Amino acid sequence: MNIKFSEILRTMRKEKKLSQEALAREVGVTQQCVSEWERGRIEPTLSYLWKLADLFGVSIDVLCGRSEW
Repeated sequence: MNIKFSEILRTMRKEKKLSQEALAREVGVTQQCVSEWERGRIEPTLSYLWKLADLFGVSIDVLCGRSEW
């Protein structure tokens, strides 16, 4: 698999019908931070990866494109 974290995050967020702002509230960051993640400009820390994985019900490997979801 060669899918980027940013693409996976955007797809999962949209499938869950969350706005960037709603996702930001869920994990405790700003909407701008989520936007930067989705643009691939920055990557989340491990603690935020765990929060995202829990929210979407997947492993960190799935979020990072190492396993299929």
